[in-house]
Amino acid sequence: MLVIWHLAYLSVVVLLASTVPPALLGEARGAVLIIGALGAWRYSWALINFTRAIIFRVIVYPKRKARAFAAYAAQPHRAHAFFLTTSYKIDIDVTIPVYRSIFLAAARSENGATIVSSVVDGADERIIRQIYATMPIDMSSVQLIIDRIPGTGKRDALAKSLNLIARCCPTPHDIVIFVDGDSCVPEDIVAQTAPIFTDPRVGALTTDEEVEIPKPGLFRDWFELRFDQRQVMMCSMGLSNRVLTLTGRMSVFRGNLATNADFINAVQNDFIDHWRLGRVNFLTGDDKSTWYWLMKNGYHLAYLPDVASSSMETQPKPTFVGSASALMVRWFGNMLRTNGRALELPISRIGFFTWWSILDQRLSIWTTLAGPLCMIAAAIFFSPLVIPAYIAWVMLTRYFFCTVICLFRGRSFPIVYPGLLYFSQLFGASVKSYVLFRLDRQKWTRQASSSAKAQPVSIGRRIATASSVYLHILTLGWLTIGVLYLTGVV
Repeated sequence: MLVIWHLAYLSVVVLLASTVPPALLGEARGAVLIIGALGAWRYSWALINFTRAIIFRVIVYPKRKARAFAAYAAQPHRAHAFFLTTSYKIDIDVTIPVYRSIFLAAARSENGATIVSSVVDGADERIIRQIYATMPIDMSSVQLIIDRIPGTGKRDALAKSLNLIARCCPTPHDIVIFVDGDSCVPEDIVAQTAPIFTDPRVGALTTDEEVEIPKPGLFRDWFELRFDQRQVMMCSMGLSNRVLTLTGRMSVFRGNLATNADFINAVQNDFIDHWRLGRVNFLTGDDKSTWYWLMKNGYHLAYLPDVASSSMETQPKPTFVGSASALMVRWFGNMLRTNGRALELPISRIGFFTWWSILDQRLSIWTTLAGPLCMIAAAIFFSPLVIPAYIAWVMLTRYFFCTVICLFRGRSFPIVYPGLLYFSQLFGASVKSYVLFRLDRQKWTRQASSSAKAQPVSIGRRIATASSVYLHILTLGWLTIGVLYLTGVV
């Protein structure tokens, strides 16, 4: 049945392309050249990342891993593992398997483990203690600390728990594993990650991710596609040993760095000073704060493609588009609030490819939006037949991308993937452009608190809001004028 859907999809591409007369390419030559140039830019960048990902996965990573495990076996020290977990408004059906996986992984730690669980509700504390007490394995080497806190936000929770861990004086040989309350960790997480820190340049690492969404549909397919894309990009960045994010769902840090006072302060009180919006205190994006602190201080950030956490996701809104929008606003806001200052770091410290990748996160907003604008301009001023030609082009190229991405995973894909990929690119670029001019807007998916509610609506804030709208419209206007000029309309 899957083959039939794919054949039908490709047949539609052929039918759409056959409706376009060859003379149209000459009439709309400017639009075709611009779309082709943008395509060449984006596709060459994708090819570079895919090539780097293969080199890392097949050649470089196995050698790095072998060296790290050999060095770990030769040294007398064994890592003590500290697990830092945060739980807030998470269903009991999720809490039980998550904490069972954490307790099992802690019990498998060769040199023992300490679990600091940050919770708000007393009910969560009781459930976690009950799970710990009923584990069917020996838990004598695992210390459980429940940290009851007021619901003032995840950053405060992480900072308080890190200060508790700091009292245990972790050494550079120990590790601190950040785990979200909705993510299951692999049983051998300590054995798989501790050897990587035998390289003194490594400050932290993150791993592959899997997703568990019980209800089938677009939301689950979209999340699985995102994680497939993530694997390719992370492997590409892993070649440079500097990933672009330390995923909040599960990342591992060198013990003495995670308990450094300046590191903890960066987690709790991170901010940027914006030329127009003033001081923007970070509400979300703690994973970007930890990433930036380590990058700024010159540490390597490793990636483990053969180790995976499993996040148990729920759809935050009733509709797919509403859910995707809510998540994108948070994800891209975290990214854009941090990558501006990351671009100011010396290229000699973070590497040219890493620096260029950070810059591309901003450039891709406008190159993605320019394509559809070219198509609309050509359809209005030259011929409406440009529309089926563009749709056929989009369908074919996104099908090819999905094939390459899923071949990297070694599996097939549902036929909705190409449409979801284009949706992520185009709708995602639109959300990024919106957030770029509103970096002060922040909100958690499950928490009611937000930066907008925390601040009074003053005259200064009204002016900042108006200026955000003005600059956003102005930028899109100049982009449109540029497209009209390059396509020959103006």
